[in-house]
Amino acid sequence: MASASVGLIFLVCNFVVLHLSAEEEKEHVCPSTFQCGEFGTYSYPFTTAFNPRCGICVINCTDTFPTIGLSSTGPWYRIKNTFSNNKSFLLSDYSLQYVATSNRCHVFQGSTFHLPKSTSLIFTNLHNITLWKCHKTFNRNHSVPRILACPNFSIYHSNHSDDVTSFLSCKPFQYPLFLMLELSDKCSRCVTGGGRCQDLKNHKFHCINKRKERRKLRLLLGLGISGGIIVVTVLGLLFWCLKKVKLRSLGMGSGNIGKQTMRMKTNIEGSKVYFSVPVFSYSELEEATNNFDPTRELGDGGFGTVYYGKLVDGREVAVKRLYERNCRQLELYMNEIEILACLRHQNLVTLYGCTSRRSRELLLVYEYVSNGTVADHLNGEQSICGTLTWPVRMRIAIETATALSYLHASDVIHRDVKTQNILLDTNFSVKVADFGLSRLFPMDVTHISTAPQGTPGYLDPEYHQCYQLTDKSDVYSFGVVLVELISSLPAVDLTRKEDEINLSYYAMKRIQCCAFDELVDKRLGFDSNYKVKRMTTLVAELAFQCLQHRKDFRPSMDEVLETLKRIESADYEVRKAAEEKEENDVWLFRNMENLQSPNSAMYKWGSSNSITPTASR
Repeated sequence: MASASVGLIFLVCNFVVLHLSAEEEKEHVCPSTFQCGEFGTYSYPFTTAFNPRCGICVINCTDTFPTIGLSSTGPWYRIKNTFSNNKSFLLSDYSLQYVATSNRCHVFQGSTFHLPKSTSLIFTNLHNITLWKCHKTFNRNHSVPRILACPNFSIYHSNHSDDVTSFLSCKPFQYPLFLMLELSDKCSRCVTGGGRCQDLKNHKFHCINKRKERRKLRLLLGLGISGGIIVVTVLGLLFWCLKKVKLRSLGMGSGNIGKQTMRMKTNIEGSKVYFSVPVFSYSELEEATNNFDPTRELGDGGFGTVYYGKLVDGREVAVKRLYERNCRQLELYMNEIEILACLRHQNLVTLYGCTSRRSRELLLVYEYVSNGTVADHLNGEQSICGTLTWPVRMRIAIETATALSYLHASDVIHRDVKTQNILLDTNFSVKVADFGLSRLFPMDVTHISTAPQGTPGYLDPEYHQCYQLTDKSDVYSFGVVLVELISSLPAVDLTRKEDEINLSYYAMKRIQCCAFDELVDKRLGFDSNYKVKRMTTLVAELAFQCLQHRKDFRPSMDEVLETLKRIESADYEVRKAAEEKEENDVWLFRNMENLQSPNSAMYKWGSSNSITPTASR
């Protein structure tokens, strides 16, 4: 009887579990992930235009440029860049295509564009454009473009300040050109826990987690089965069972504590790395740089000017001030913060903080590295001092290779390796800087398809030709840096001969002809110091390998670093000779059977008919 009851309970519970599993499989018709061109893999809460019900935000990957809908009915914005593992987006609407192509006059009923309200998504307006809302009787200048014609009014736009006077009778309308879209903290925690975000009608957030509910139900069913078996088969031990249940209830209490701990961990892990760096106020940095005094300029690069500053706490800093607040600068700004916030290395420049994205200007705050760049010491103003002796240059090469090797191990490609981005402190120790062009490189892919970006003279030719970025692109750029270190020549010099303007081509020809004396800087002691001659020659040969046109023929950054360390060590030639001897010994051992012994050779010559002992005398 007891065994029959136990069997019945077991069958009923198994049926319920199987039914729940079948329901769960039915619901899993939505794809867990989907690909979207060069932006990589997306997952819930984002979905495709083919499965709009599978998420709260639709991404259309079929267009030439992927777009994202701020709600189920729009508006649609172009995706410029993604951050934080495809959970944050930089969006732009250059052509105002949402309102212009869909004839949405109701958008302009007020005085500004209203972003959708959501408890799951956060919309940050980064940059507005001013449009003009004019009455239908307004006589416009035909040179001024009309964006939209509505029953009672029309919308105009002009880039020329001279046209403003013609719009005196019109009302200005602010329309967002650049937006930042991010998951709210509540939605991020919900998705991390396997749930689904839901916006209720009263603008309250709700997290639906059916997996947890099923898990609880299965746990209860399991406990029910165990309880039924215990009650039916061990009815006589009621007191012992009550004691057991009491102990289990205590165990469940400890389990709840464990769940709370896991929730705390989830909250921490779900936090956005992008916001982990300190945020400075604009006024604080303005004061630190003496209102961006021109006499405090440290350098002027392709994306911004760097100023020397001193914070209230006494720290000396370098403040990078981006030229303009446009889409491209925002992309570089957020990219550099995201990458440097995750990296810590003695040969990488430290990011102290930044300004808020809502600040009047985009500013990045780094540690101050006081001794200029390697380019300054090689062929700039400080090259006259001659402080970069060969041992110092060798150490610069090794420390730079160490930093790049660390970056590649962290799945980061620098993409702009050059002597201008290698800073030196007072001890001539290296600090690699400027990560605006860097890219995170997933380990499960061989390359990233992207438009070539970098500095002329350092750009990987295969990357430029095939649009495929790999870690070997950094290796090529580092090869140019090695040639600069041994030659003291700039990477590009228009005063040189036509076929020598690009230093990499010039160096490859000299190295192929073994004309090292024409390449190496004479001031290093190439003609007078044998050790310098040996080391510079070996470094030139290593640079030759790094500068190979095909990336498959270039060494990895780890191999480059190992070779540089071997070249620097005093016993390099001894070790090289030992390796060659070992290779010769292996060859002799493998070919032993084909070689004749001395005895057999003597016997052969001794029995010859053509040469006799008499004749030999």
